[in-house]
Amino acid sequence: MGLTDPAAVEAAYAAYEAAAAQVASLDYTGLDVRALLALQSRRETLKCAAEAVDHQILAAAQTQATAKDIGAKDWPEVLHVRHRISREEARRRVRECDHLGPRSAITGEALGPVWELVAAALAEGAINSEHVAVITWFFQKLPLWAADPITLTQCETDLVADARVKTPEDLRKVAADLLYRLDQDGPEPNDDEPDPKRSFTMGKQRPDGRTDVTAQLDPEGRAYWQVLFDKYAAPGMCNPAGPHPCYAGIPTQEQIDNDTRTLAQRQYDAFKFVGRMMLASSSGVHNGFPVAVVATCTVAELEKRAGTALTHTGTKLPIKDLIRMAAQGSDNYLAVFDEHTGQPLYLGRAARTASTAQRLALFGRDLGCTRPNCTAPASRSQAHHLTNWRDDGLTNIDTMTLACGRDNRLADTGGWHTTMGPDGRTHWTPPPLLDVGQPRTNQYHHPTRYPAESGDSDDGETDSPTS
Repeated sequence: MGLTDPAAVEAAYAAYEAAAAQVASLDYTGLDVRALLALQSRRETLKCAAEAVDHQILAAAQTQATAKDIGAKDWPEVLHVRHRISREEARRRVRECDHLGPRSAITGEALGPVWELVAAALAEGAINSEHVAVITWFFQKLPLWAADPITLTQCETDLVADARVKTPEDLRKVAADLLYRLDQDGPEPNDDEPDPKRSFTMGKQRPDGRTDVTAQLDPEGRAYWQVLFDKYAAPGMCNPAGPHPCYAGIPTQEQIDNDTRTLAQRQYDAFKFVGRMMLASSSGVHNGFPVAVVATCTVAELEKRAGTALTHTGTKLPIKDLIRMAAQGSDNYLAVFDEHTGQPLYLGRAARTASTAQRLALFGRDLGCTRPNCTAPASRSQAHHLTNWRDDGLTNIDTMTLACGRDNRLADTGGWHTTMGPDGRTHWTPPPLLDVGQPRTNQYHHPTRYPAESGDSDDGETDSPTS
């Protein structure tokens, strides 16, 4: 009986689970340090080798179905949903499987892994996933002109040999040195392509509300911002501490003399003013909504002038800052909700279309994509009809929810089913192969809500995986 026989596989894994339970029940306190360290080494070898088995299982699944057949966006999403692992870890596993798992030719012929030597070393338990990550990094950095079959084979051979005896940190030094020897001059410059190193990255918002920013400006971008800083970051300009800040023209001598800000502070105030000025231009639409700051809060928070509003991009905004923005005449939107019922009490501004008001209510109620585990904020979400409009679905607040573009398509063609609970929370029922009893509602945007809180669907289904 071959191992591909389902009964043989089931028997092997039943024995494996029984052995694992027996190992977990052992008392190790009677062993000396030498024996304990030896056991740690054996377990590390087994753990590394187990990843090679995972590659075989995933590769076999990929030959039988696509992620869309299962009801997911891609294979990392399948692992993320079924195993409750992070998206980053899921992507790593799929990426490793692509290089280290078995393959099949178009004709059906069985092929070995792309990196056979790496796969063999991992299957032996001689290297671990950190070594694999370094080797992956090397091949991603290797220029195409150097990626001939002979060079690729020699590089893989050398890196695997080093990985068997070196730590990941030491292996990275070896890989970096090998990369330098193969590509000392770097890529040939191409003036027709944008600078690949250009970047502007906002980090996650810290508990104090601030956010770190890192950037690499190309010469053109630097030229633009230097001109803007020369104007708006000059002493006396855009000073929020002044009673009458100067945003246009030339500041008075008194405004200049009273400006105690550092250059970095002046440039930040200028940066913020330029952003506010762009939003005030009322140009552009994103996901059917004017490009503007949309903030939601409760009436109690407004009355007390304390607390934190939440913008549709996921930013936590102190109420005092929200009030100041309104006083500055910024062209923003505000949704005020009753803190007990969650019902909207005030929506937006006087001049608005019906669709704008509906989107504003959705922003305030859902805060972001409502599919479980999705972190997309409201600004990157769309209005999704619980019953497709092609099937006579109504365009009402209680028949719509927020869903990011990819999840919107999953609900349309991916086998997911959406319903609205009595408390206004959207329930997403996954297709059978993705249903592992996970919560049906998204807690990410509402961390203070309990998964099994009232709001279960009419069929008795709850958010709790154990219900």
